[in-house]
Amino acid sequence: MAKIGIVGAAGYTGGELLRILVNHPDVELTCILSNSQAGKLVSDVHTDLLGSTFAKFTDTLKPVDVLFLCSGHGESKKFLEANDIPWHTKIIDLSTDYRDESDGFVYGLPEFQKAKIQSAQKIANPGCFATSIELALLPLAAAGKITGDVHVSAITGSTGAGQSLSNTSHFSWRNNNISIYKAFTHQHLAEIGQTLAFEKKAPLIHFVPYRGNFSRGIMANVYTPYSGTLEEALELYHDYYESSPFVFVSKASIDLKQVINTNKCLLHLEIHQGQLLITSIIDNLIKGASGQAVQNMNIMLGWKEDEGLRLKAIGF
Repeated sequence: MAKIGIVGAAGYTGGELLRILVNHPDVELTCILSNSQAGKLVSDVHTDLLGSTFAKFTDTLKPVDVLFLCSGHGESKKFLEANDIPWHTKIIDLSTDYRDESDGFVYGLPEFQKAKIQSAQKIANPGCFATSIELALLPLAAAGKITGDVHVSAITGSTGAGQSLSNTSHFSWRNNNISIYKAFTHQHLAEIGQTLAFEKKAPLIHFVPYRGNFSRGIMANVYTPYSGTLEEALELYHDYYESSPFVFVSKASIDLKQVINTNKCLLHLEIHQGQLLITSIIDNLIKGASGQAVQNMNIMLGWKEDEGLRLKAIGF
C-alpha cells in the first residue's frame, strides 16, 4: 500500500482526488492537509463522502510515498520551498507552477510521454483546457500533419474556476449565461505550444475559451487545414491512441455527459472544406485534473494505468 498525502484537500481538485482514492485498492490516505479545515472530518466538508471515509483534515505534514499538491497557482512552489520533502517522495503538482518542466518536473500527459512519467520523481499535471486540446491535436502533430494555423473554440464548466468565489462564479451570474474570457491569451497556451512543438516548431493556436452555465466538463472544437481523407485521419488517430486506456475516437457525434465523472477523453472527427474538425470532450476535474493525477501516480508506481479509475459516466 502506498501512503498518500494531499495538500489543499478541501478544494475542488482535492475533493475529487479523495473521491477517487478512497476506492483505490492500493493506497492509504494518511495525510489530508487543509489549513482552513484542520481537525474536521473530511465528510463534513465533502459531504458526499459521508460513510465513505472517517478521516480528518490535518495541518501537519507527515511522511508519505506520494504527495499531491492541490493548492492554488503559485502556492505549490511556496509550499515546496517552505517544507523539506524527503527525496524519495513522489510529487504530483496540479497547479501551473511547474508545467514548463522546471526544477526536475516532468509534464504529466500520459498519452504524450508515458516513458518519462514512468521514471519521474516529480510530475506537473496538465491543465484542463490543455489536456482536451492537446489530445485533439497530438496525432496530427506527431505525424507532422499540422500545416497551418489551429483554431480552437472551447467551453468549460464553473468548477474550472476553482472554489473561491468571484463575480463570474456566482449562480445568479452563471445561470442562463455564457461569456468569453482570456481570448487568445489563456495561460494554458504556453503548455499546449510546448507539447505540440514536434521538430522544434509549435503551431500557431487561436484559442477562444468560454465560460459555460454548467458545473463540469469541457468541450473543445479544434480545426486546422488537412489535405487527407477522413478515413486516413481516423486511422491516424486510432493508431496513435491504440494503447491509451482513456482516449477513444467516436464515429458518432459526442456530448459532455458521455465523459462526466470519468477519466475518458472522447474525440470525434469531421472534414469540412479542407479543414479537419476535432471535437474533444473531458471532465475538467477528472481527466483535466485529479483523475489524470491518479493516472500519473499509477504509471510512476508501476501499477495498471486505469487502477482506481474505472469510473461510471452519469449518462443522463
